[in-house]
Amino acid sequence: MNIHEYQAKALLKSYGAPVAEGVAIFTADEAEAAAKKLPGPLYVVKSQIHAGGRGKGKFKELGPDAKGGVRLAFSIDEAKAHAKEMLGNTLVTAQTGPAGKQVNRLYIEDGADIDRELYLSLLVDRSVGQIAFVVSTEGGMDIEAVAHDTPEKIVNVAINPEAGVTAADLAKLTSALKLEGEAKADAEKLFPILYKAFVEKDMSLLEVNPLIVMKNGRMRVLDAKVSFDGNALFRHDDIKALRDETEEDAKEIEASKWDLAYVALDGNIGCMVNGAGLAMATMDIIKLYGKEPANFCDVGGGAGKEKVAAAFKIITADPKVEGILVNIFGGIMKCDVIAEGVVAAVQEVGLKVPLVVRLEGTNVELGKKILNESGLAITAADDLDDAAKKIVAAING
Repeated sequence: MNIHEYQAKALLKSYGAPVAEGVAIFTADEAEAAAKKLPGPLYVVKSQIHAGGRGKGKFKELGPDAKGGVRLAFSIDEAKAHAKEMLGNTLVTAQTGPAGKQVNRLYIEDGADIDRELYLSLLVDRSVGQIAFVVSTEGGMDIEAVAHDTPEKIVNVAINPEAGVTAADLAKLTSALKLEGEAKADAEKLFPILYKAFVEKDMSLLEVNPLIVMKNGRMRVLDAKVSFDGNALFRHDDIKALRDETEEDAKEIEASKWDLAYVALDGNIGCMVNGAGLAMATMDIIKLYGKEPANFCDVGGGAGKEKVAAAFKIITADPKVEGILVNIFGGIMKCDVIAEGVVAAVQEVGLKVPLVVRLEGTNVELGKKILNESGLAITAADDLDDAAKKIVAAING
């Protein structure tokens, strides 16, 4: 689960991290009052969407010469003008895709005199099974280019979970970031704070880009991107309350109600599979035969008839879907249960696109019998390769 920048900063501030004063607004009329709460005279007006690259983004409605999704204002009137122009319009960034995201919230923040921009993130380094700091002296909007062109400028420091952030870890991090004086002292306080927040709130990503050293020598968290492990949200009602469903795909929201692993994609073949590995293989073979998957959908190993039917309805609700491939390997999941779920869903919502079903494993013959006797236009497949060829051929006519 993702949250907005202003929410992430409030969370980090509660742990003691240095962040600027700021106010979230939802209408342009709130901009003046929000700016008046800040010291000024420099204000930063930031679009709040679940995507990076906001500063370099462009608003669809405003033309190529308009300013991006993060703007400086040197007066309250200018902050008001930015808010009026940005709210309600669609911001397109490198991470939103061409469709962009509508800006429904802004964050007006006190400006900062920046001396240096650094990069910092925490994530789970699966190669060592530990949480790791990833830092670089090259912070700012072009960190992706740094990772691609000069990866040696990015330093990874894994943290032993039993010891926590040690003095040796802090020495490595401050050295990698070339910090001295007050900035170094601030960092030695900040890094354990960030690690504590990451662990206690079950985060999957905490990114601060940029982490700045101001001209007065002090450090500040200038931006914050935080994602949480969805499997741990049952422990954090305060975090669940921060969810903004307007930033999520409606199909993914519905899938989460059924505990389905569902991710909407841009292709035209809907996929329903049990098991993440099999789902990835199914998407790969669809691409091999020249088409693109419309989704990643893993119904899991123990799904019942109702869950299967729900997954099928979600897939068919996508207007981009021109065909559906169901690929089930019956282990814990029984093929007859899948077949019953598919038949029930088709009978309820109808079938307007080709449907190919490949079943293998537990109760496979019973599953095939249920499909064959359903009277529905379902094409059976012998194996995954056969299934991919058949669904691609059906779409191609």
